[in-house]
Amino acid sequence: MFLGHFGVGFGAKVALKNVSLGTLLVASQFIDLLWPMLLLLGAEQVRIVPGATAVTPLLFENYPVSHSLLAVLGWSVGLGAVHFILRHDRKAAFVLGVLVLSHWLLDAIVHQPDLQLYPGSPEKLGLSLWSSLPATLAIEISMFAIGVWLYARATEPADNSGKWGLWGLVAFLLTIYAGNLFGPPPPSVAAIAWAGQLQWLLVIWGYWIDRHRVVLVRMNGSMSGSSLNREKT
Repeated sequence: MFLGHFGVGFGAKVALKNVSLGTLLVASQFIDLLWPMLLLLGAEQVRIVPGATAVTPLLFENYPVSHSLLAVLGWSVGLGAVHFILRHDRKAAFVLGVLVLSHWLLDAIVHQPDLQLYPGSPEKLGLSLWSSLPATLAIEISMFAIGVWLYARATEPADNSGKWGLWGLVAFLLTIYAGNLFGPPPPSVAAIAWAGQLQWLLVIWGYWIDRHRVVLVRMNGSMSGSSLNREKT
């Protein structure tokens, strides 16, 4: 899953108005931000097999540190704890932790049975939604559209950068997704890993967008802008 994770990050702005979009994307994408680094280090393995599924040519052979359920629970608690130590916000720490965990739960819907319960676990989970391109598109695009809509409803642009920066990111993510679905398979595992590192640019883009948007606060049935965006992390 790709767009769905970003949709969850966008949509979480409704619950965490004082947290930057960039931080929300870090949480919702955390294990996919970690995975490319582990690929480069040789700690985890993936194989390129064109036609392996209707959606992706990747066979995830071994990724217990980034994608086993036990490890993801650890990353979830860890990220939430770091945020709490830095910001002393229990709600934000909890929701960010849930966002990390949501990534595994969504992956379990689309992946083939390749998600371990814990490192070394013989049991592997996955509902194999990637065997159907139409079903995958329906779920991913719907989740992404709802998430972006929620974010756009919770904020408004403070300037043209806030307006066009958001829709530029949306268009860019859709373009990447289309390329992944309908473009040629990646040339090598190293190419996958280095391209995955570029996701940090999307996180930076999220921080930049949020600095140019104002959080909307409902007051007596009307909406007004808030200065919360100036204090976000």
